[in-house]
Amino acid sequence: MNITEKILSSKAGHEVTPGEIIEIPVDLAMSHDGTSPPAIKTFEKIADNVWDPEKIAIIFDHNVPANTIGSAEFQKVCRNFIKTQNITKNYIHGEGICHQVVPEMGLVEPGKVIVGADSHTCTYGAFGAFSTGMGATDLAMVWATGKTWFMVPEAIKMTVEGEINPYIAPKDIILNIIGEIGIAGATYKTAEFCGPTIENMGVEGRATMCNMAIEMGAKNGIMEPNHDVINYICTRTGKKESELNVVKSDTDAVYSQELHFDITDMEPQIACPNDVDNVKAMSEIEGTPIDQCLIGSCTNGRLSDLKDATEILKDKKINNDIRLLILPASREIYQQAMHLGYIDTFIDAGAIICNPGCGPCLGGHMGVLSENESCISTTNRNFKGRMGDPNSSVYLSNSKVVAASAITGVITNPKDL
Repeated sequence: MNITEKILSSKAGHEVTPGEIIEIPVDLAMSHDGTSPPAIKTFEKIADNVWDPEKIAIIFDHNVPANTIGSAEFQKVCRNFIKTQNITKNYIHGEGICHQVVPEMGLVEPGKVIVGADSHTCTYGAFGAFSTGMGATDLAMVWATGKTWFMVPEAIKMTVEGEINPYIAPKDIILNIIGEIGIAGATYKTAEFCGPTIENMGVEGRATMCNMAIEMGAKNGIMEPNHDVINYICTRTGKKESELNVVKSDTDAVYSQELHFDITDMEPQIACPNDVDNVKAMSEIEGTPIDQCLIGSCTNGRLSDLKDATEILKDKKINNDIRLLILPASREIYQQAMHLGYIDTFIDAGAIICNPGCGPCLGGHMGVLSENESCISTTNRNFKGRMGDPNSSVYLSNSKVVAASAITGVITNPKDL
């Protein structure tokens, strides 16, 4: 059996098979300021009390601090629910983006089942958990019962080999995979990432890849925890490795597909408007003019992303016609970046530093694009109108490319600086 099948079998109490419908208990249910209010509205029609307030996490990240009357009202509804239901795992004061804060706070462990009212909940597969997004109505039922149903997904084994060169990052690997198989190439399937490149990849890069599993339609992305992941989880949870339920696929596990990707000599990959699978190599797209550059989001707002950007921006100035926005993914990352001098580097280069949050990724809060403007961004989606005006354009890349482009004013390969 593969990892996902083993986790679901353990929860179901019997050996599951792909296509089977199961109802299983949930270890953590997560929502944010955008999705909690509709879930609360549904929940209040079916129950008075949540099944377990210790297994619910609510984070404010999409519009924080509130930027409209509507978002302020949404957050008021959330705060009242948190108090009424005694939700202790609430992070509503700028702690950061949900998919960074949840693992930081030690709420993710291998072998767990985690659901969230946000499509990028698949991020936690980087820690060996079965983790997936769901709608507000489904989340309300989880709050009420502690259970949910799934159809056991088939799995695609994606083996990655080759060494990451200095100008690419895990973001390029996942963009390349999505470009190869398409935005619907893994619909309702498990994307299981493995191979030498994955085994040697750090925690943050793994989170980036699993985060974007949904962009190829996957039900969940998942990886076997490596040494770095286990150390991270032990540090965050206070548990010993022997206390963790580290699940690994059997050597004879069955997959619906097995795909191989060799990243040797890979160029930076750019997802061009208006689909995440419209991926081109840097040499095909460099020189394209842009108006805004964005480094942040639940995909690439982590410390390693900021470090990569500072190495490009050190002692340089951004182009006067460019806006460069930096949004650390969490308060902790923001503080670390300050202590390491990254924030000074960004400010000296002319960047705008924003508080941790989702902000411009969804065109909701800072950095919204006007008509005919374009942005190169480390975010995860470039759909039409995603970051503002329907006639604006978004290109997706790693943080090194974004930083280099901010200096030149056009999409630029960092190796050329």
